[in-house]
Amino acid sequence: MNPSHRYEELKAQVNFHNYRYHVLDAPIISDLEYDRLLNELKQIEADHPDWVAPDSPTQRAGSKLANRFEKIRHPRPILSLANAFGADDARAWLERIKKLDDRVERAQFVVEPKIDGLSVILHYRDGLFAQGATRGDGEIGEDITSNLRTVRAIPLKIPVDSDQKSVVSVPKYLVVRGEAFIPNKDFEELNRKLEETGEKTYLNPRNTAAGSLRQLDPQLTASRPLTLLVYQIVYSEGGEVPTSQWKVLEYLKALGFPVTDVAKRFDDLDSAIAYTETWNQGRDSLPYEADGMVIKIDDLTLAADLGFVGKDPRGAMAFKFPAREVTTTLNDIGVAVGRTGVLTPYAMLEPVEIGGVIVERATLHNFDFIAEKDIRAGDRVLVKRAGEVIPYVIGPVIDARSGKEKIYQPPAKCPACGETVEHFEGEVAWYCVNAACPAQLTRNIEHFVSRGAMDIEGLGIELVKILIDLGLVKDVADIYALNKDDLAKINEEMTRRRREKKPPKNPPKTAAKKEEAKRPEKLLTAIAVSKEQPLARLIIGLGIHNVGEVMASDLSQKFTDLDELAKATVEELMQIEGIGPGIAESIADWFSRPFNRQVLKKLKGAGVWPKSEEKTEKPEGKLTGLTFVVTGTLPTLTREDVKEFIEKNGGKVTDSVSKKTSYLVLGENPGSKADKARALGIEFLDEAALRTLTL
Repeated sequence: MNPSHRYEELKAQVNFHNYRYHVLDAPIISDLEYDRLLNELKQIEADHPDWVAPDSPTQRAGSKLANRFEKIRHPRPILSLANAFGADDARAWLERIKKLDDRVERAQFVVEPKIDGLSVILHYRDGLFAQGATRGDGEIGEDITSNLRTVRAIPLKIPVDSDQKSVVSVPKYLVVRGEAFIPNKDFEELNRKLEETGEKTYLNPRNTAAGSLRQLDPQLTASRPLTLLVYQIVYSEGGEVPTSQWKVLEYLKALGFPVTDVAKRFDDLDSAIAYTETWNQGRDSLPYEADGMVIKIDDLTLAADLGFVGKDPRGAMAFKFPAREVTTTLNDIGVAVGRTGVLTPYAMLEPVEIGGVIVERATLHNFDFIAEKDIRAGDRVLVKRAGEVIPYVIGPVIDARSGKEKIYQPPAKCPACGETVEHFEGEVAWYCVNAACPAQLTRNIEHFVSRGAMDIEGLGIELVKILIDLGLVKDVADIYALNKDDLAKINEEMTRRRREKKPPKNPPKTAAKKEEAKRPEKLLTAIAVSKEQPLARLIIGLGIHNVGEVMASDLSQKFTDLDELAKATVEELMQIEGIGPGIAESIADWFSRPFNRQVLKKLKGAGVWPKSEEKTEKPEGKLTGLTFVVTGTLPTLTREDVKEFIEKNGGKVTDSVSKKTSYLVLGENPGSKADKARALGIEFLDEAALRTLTL
């Protein structure tokens, strides 16, 4: 999938799942599955920092609010944490922040449990509990003061012990953060009582706690066995508070707040990691659900000075617990075709319960994984729920084999369209590269008409789906065969669907009717205008695997039109800088497919056949003869800025790392390009070093 479309898709998915989790208290995916989506989104933003938009979920710590409560603006942002999934991730975190501040070398660390509950923000004025809120979107929360007052663990006045007044000073205004939850034993007892009375039981403690606090009846909240642990001072005025996390915990405890008794302070990260890992097995002894431990820099001044990556503070990270494992029978292996054409195998399992969830399907990652692990249909397999929910197969239990198991072979044909699938050298994924594959059609058309490709204004995803549902478009070339009658049908269908979703309260006004009537004409005009797009835009629109904006531009300069490009051999394609064997084979294979050739024939017949533009002389400069690849987020330059800077000084920017790459321009949060460049011995440059090359 084109990165810009994948980016938009990921934003929509993450925002949706934030809503399910934080607003409805009814998540439909696991924490790990969510983390993977969010991490992929962050990586795309690292590679394309100029794409980052205000609606990106990375620009906030939570999600949208429910409309049932008054809103409270937090005195400071209430942030989330970046995750580490093992000791190597944790050490990598430390190495990153060491480069930012020498004081990290001498830092101490505090380890605390990462409770799976609901974050709450408590406000105290002159020592009295004045207000309480949810985290909300990180900037604004929901006022749940009345409900929080029913939670007996929350002190209504601090310090609770009057004898502490002479020892502990209380700021005029103090805001603290804690995690509200229902202890495991109390949750089990609650469900037992509900079951006895024939009422619906709850699925897990986290959702039950969140739902209990975020409803309108405080009496119902009071009937739930809620408690909390407090761990952070968010804000204070009119008094001194500790600047050490360890001392903050002691201070909060002295004031009368409930504080964890499993927190410990360590002089080095390895000791903190070792302690954290002891809870991998000891987690069941905790009285609450926890999905990991949090490792924090003890010096809060240093932690604050380290700043943030997006909305994640650099001074702390969440060390996630490993998942639980079970064994069950792998009945068969199915294959799903994604919107990008990637074929993904999945396991059809004998239903098994993992952590309170019945699992019937699990991911098998990819076909190489199946081969490496020698996973066979009929095997007894070990299944994990990573991040506590998402299931995936670890491997077979070899000793349990009976001899009836069947060795698996990847499909030769796409299960959606029957076309031969392709596997490119150096890649794990198998693809269906048929431009007319029904499993990919919506995505292909959406990409083709996008702003970065043919830029057909007005042809959004809603219209695309209607075009396909009505059978008017079976490939991207069919767009140019649409006429007024077709678009009139589309208009009627769109209006019908919208009314079914939300019937209009009042008849549409005359102006609105006129605007609606003009829509087909405007769309036909936009389609006609798109025929004038340059060759590079059309190449991008075809959605050829591994061909992005830079590669499309290079191809459009090398070849006169698509006829000439279609005839290019792998060897000829490899003569273009930045194109290796894998990409060359991908391009050649796309043009060799009968379905794709038919699409090209239809495009040409419709007059969508641009010629390459005359080549312009590239400016000479200090970077002439040098080839650059850019990855990560730079301090001041966007992706477009750095490309323009390099080309203005005579250099060339390519999408992929190869032996021909002169330098890798490395920013924060780099992707896999950095690993490949390191393996090839390519020199890294930061933004300052890049500028120095031009002096």
